[in-house]
Amino acid sequence: MKKHAALVSLAGLALFSAGAAHAALDNTQAEALMKKDGCAACHSIDKKIVGPAYVDVAAKYKGDKNAQAMLAKKVKEGGVGVWGQIPMPPNSAVPQADIDNLVAWILTLKK
Repeated sequence: MKKHAALVSLAGLALFSAGAAHAALDNTQAEALMKKDGCAACHSIDKKIVGPAYVDVAAKYKGDKNAQAMLAKKVKEGGVGVWGQIPMPPNSAVPQADIDNLVAWILTLKK
């Protein structure tokens, strides 16, 4: 009986984790999403292209508990001024789950 209850608990945990908004991406998965969603045209992990390097974004927002929500909104809606005067266009066609997962991954990067 205990074994069955443990299996049911583990199955529930797996389903909960699979549905989490911020699945942990590895670098390969993140780079694939960057290419699929067009982020790689302007951003790189470790060097500035048109927009900032993702490691610089992570450093700027390190320890900011509001960074995830703020950056996800910025990616979705676009913006200008934080990293210079070149605007980031809105990414309204990119699935919110992709944005949330990429932003969560970006915030884990270190220089």
